[in-house]
Amino acid sequence: MKLEQEYTFVEHLTELRKRLIIVAVTFIISLAIGFGIAPKILTFIKMQPTARHVEWNVFGYTDGLMIYVKCALLLAILITLPIALYQTWLFVKPGMSRDESKGTVMFIPASFLLFLAGVSFSYFLLFPLMLNFMSNINESIGAVETYGMKQYFTFMFNLIIPIGIVFELPVVILFLTKLGIVTPEKLRKMRKIAYFMLVVVGVSITPPDFISDFLIIIPLLLLFEISILVSSWSLKKKRANEVRREKMLKD
Repeated sequence: MKLEQEYTFVEHLTELRKRLIIVAVTFIISLAIGFGIAPKILTFIKMQPTARHVEWNVFGYTDGLMIYVKCALLLAILITLPIALYQTWLFVKPGMSRDESKGTVMFIPASFLLFLAGVSFSYFLLFPLMLNFMSNINESIGAVETYGMKQYFTFMFNLIIPIGIVFELPVVILFLTKLGIVTPEKLRKMRKIAYFMLVVVGVSITPPDFISDFLIIIPLLLLFEISILVSSWSLKKKRANEVRREKMLKD
């Protein structure tokens, strides 16, 4: 019995090592691709309306290099993320039932697409409005705007990455529902508290103007309501599967 347990433990370590190697190789290849196309991505960003009026000054020798590396890293992470999620699913799949494995595999594309949706929403809609608001404030006080690449990209990343993560809310709620930690009833009871927390999050990552707050708070509240619907659907499906199994056992 002890030898069998040790063998199983070694098998798990071997399987984990295999999955980590695949993720590491994917990341290295993606990083190489990122370094290759980072200049084109930066050129594309520079051509956008939000950046055309900004002179990309550098105030330190390493500013340009750091932006170049961050761009390549971000691209590598985006490419590696679905592969890493898939490898994680393959690793835990043997310990799940057939229905559980089918139900959890959908987390991979859903998580990735929601993150991209959050990034796209924040970059193409919210980010330009925030820059315009900040510029108007600076102009109203007679300030001379002199920015560098570092300031521009730091401001952009500090906005789009948190919003991309917040857009993962429906997937997180669905996962917690499948684990039995969260139910639609609990979510409905804590709706007022959740609304308050989401409003605080929305206000904290946007400038103090009504339009920007409105544009981020409304999607966050909608995401929470979608999370309740998704949780309810998942729970109903789980109960239907349990009823079906009981009927099959009786038959």
